[in-house]
Amino acid sequence: MKNQFWKKLIIPIVILLFPVVLWLVLVTGHNHFKTLPILGPIEISASGDTIYHSIPEFSFTNQNGEVVGSRNSEDQIYVANFFFSTCKTVCPKMNEQMGKVQYAFKENDKLHIYSFTVDPETDSVPVLAAYAEKMRADNSKWWFLTGDKEKIYTLAREGFLVPAAQGTKDDDFFHSQDIILIDKQKHIRGVYDGTEPNEVDSLIDHMKLLLEEYRLKK
Repeated sequence: MKNQFWKKLIIPIVILLFPVVLWLVLVTGHNHFKTLPILGPIEISASGDTIYHSIPEFSFTNQNGEVVGSRNSEDQIYVANFFFSTCKTVCPKMNEQMGKVQYAFKENDKLHIYSFTVDPETDSVPVLAAYAEKMRADNSKWWFLTGDKEKIYTLAREGFLVPAAQGTKDDDFFHSQDIILIDKQKHIRGVYDGTEPNEVDSLIDHMKLLLEEYRLKK
């Protein structure tokens, strides 16, 4: 008898609680239960605080002839990659996929894409402007950057932690197919193979996840 009583009691309780649980899920969002990791080396300060690797400040010239950089993405998330315009292997595939990222966030005018050339001697502003047109880049959102080669390489290796793959006999540029996701605190939150459509789909999902995470914290 007691078991039957509790069974009868549990059913209405579940029915009553279901809308409350559903409301909590809708308010907090599914992102409440999942966050992206922070990648890169970690240091512990003298006070015991965790210090995560962060991207240093940078500024270079884009395809519009404008000096732009990290200040343009202050308190914003962004994605970055490294390429050169004459590359015939991974770069066209990667930047084609980057176009998919641009399209996915076409309504977000605060989100930027930074594509750094690793061959600035060749990739002048006019060359990058032609390349941007070829990639159908939104010139206000997707910036192809050129500048001092040493600064770009240092930023790639020490800032974005891009592996320095060896060049071929035909060039001395490192090739990277990585697309890097950076959060508002300048931390690396994900690295994706830009030549793999499934990886780029994951990048887009993770960007939405990160944006929702920040929205919920407001």
